[in-house]
Amino acid sequence: MFGNIVDFLSRGENIAFFICALLAIGGAIFMLSFTKVVHMVVAVALTFISLAGLYVVLEAEFVAVVQILIYAGAISILMIFGIMMTKHTKEEEEEPKRPWHNGLLFVGAAGLFGIIFYAIQKSQLPSGEYPSMQDNTMEIGKLLFSNHVIPFELMSVLLTVAFIGAIIVAKREED
Repeated sequence: MFGNIVDFLSRGENIAFFICALLAIGGAIFMLSFTKVVHMVVAVALTFISLAGLYVVLEAEFVAVVQILIYAGAISILMIFGIMMTKHTKEEEEEPKRPWHNGLLFVGAAGLFGIIFYAIQKSQLPSGEYPSMQDNTMEIGKLLFSNHVIPFELMSVLLTVAFIGAIIVAKREED
């Protein structure tokens, strides 16, 4: 079993995958564990950037760049902007201390890691060389601006309306 781990970690791309996967999982756990909203947004941004790293390891560079631009950049900034637009004058109430909570979280995370690790070790994955697709970015662009142009434009209108609605709701809370 440990021989498989050494073989797995002997390649640099596997180490990069392992580090990015741990950062993505850690960011998700931190996002669920933090109590301040700004800290949660930073943890989500870490998860988004780690996922972009996973896409780079999987040789999907275009998807990695889109992941960083859309999710790590725009969505995180939009969340922080939304937090800044709303009032937070009430003091945050301190939750009661639960010392066993962190221990249970660690046991659950370790158990999940063990189950996933066991499933990966026992699975038979296909091996061999697969031909890479030629110029995926151009094909995505052609599809996006030919067959899917109406949903693309509808999504931009929907996001604009949601943004304006958020501003109106924030302004009403001020009055």
